[in-house]
Amino acid sequence: MQPAGDSRQTPEGQPDDAAGVIARIRAMRSSFVRGDLRVADAVLHDPAAVVHSTVSDLATEAGTAPSTVVRFCQRLGLRGYHALKLAIARELGAGNAMVAPRIGADDSPLDVLTKIIASDAETLREVTSTIDAGQLERAVNALHDAGRILVVGVGTSAPLAQDFAYRLTTIGLHADAPADAHVQHVTARLLSPSDVCLAVSHTGSTRETVAAVEAARDVRATTIAVTSFVRSPLTEAADAVLVAGSRETSFRIEAMASRIAHLSLLDAMFVALALRRPAAASAALELTGGVLAEHRF
Repeated sequence: MQPAGDSRQTPEGQPDDAAGVIARIRAMRSSFVRGDLRVADAVLHDPAAVVHSTVSDLATEAGTAPSTVVRFCQRLGLRGYHALKLAIARELGAGNAMVAPRIGADDSPLDVLTKIIASDAETLREVTSTIDAGQLERAVNALHDAGRILVVGVGTSAPLAQDFAYRLTTIGLHADAPADAHVQHVTARLLSPSDVCLAVSHTGSTRETVAAVEAARDVRATTIAVTSFVRSPLTEAADAVLVAGSRETSFRIEAMASRIAHLSLLDAMFVALALRRPAAASAALELTGGVLAEHRF
């Protein structure tokens, strides 16, 4: 697995997906400690200022040493601070401000709607910057070959888990997403090595979700994590890790923008699976359509 921050470098020292460096910093933030964390927070607080700052300026802002800033850049797969500045400048120059417009008390409902949509759109653009292509391929292969698929998630992740399991069922895959956390845990323990447990969790630290994934891992089922952060108890327990995170706006409980990113990722996996089994998917979808027609006037 190629870590989210270890991107391939171009001769100029920029990673080949430099347009997503801010998204990668955000996704990797939970894995940083001490000096690296202070540098990450300084960059995320004001990315535009970094473009016009020296390495010493950023070190002073972060309360650390210039050498720490350079090592931080290298952890992102960059050659050094200059490459970080180039990557951020390129990102900010793409036509969209990378810091979502803040919502204020004086904003009208239409203003709020406009800013929320802008933030959500930026979140979706960032998804491909934080997803590891190899991990995505591994996850789709495992789901395609699975005898049984268990999808788990609690709280605000539960609707996504249940929707994904239902949609997999409509293309002929054997998928289930129990609503009760205890049932999820028991079902995970009853999986076999030919099965898959896919978990959806924004933080990756929800006790019930992690317990279900660990139970699936203990019986050698393949485990997949859809989450917003690179390092968490969930990612430690998963065979395939898919990071699709986002910045969040105040008052948006439990990361609504991240749920939109997760939903898009799950939708992409659903389509990829349907494309790999066109005959079976078409037959199952036709049957599904016939059943649903009975419930409509």
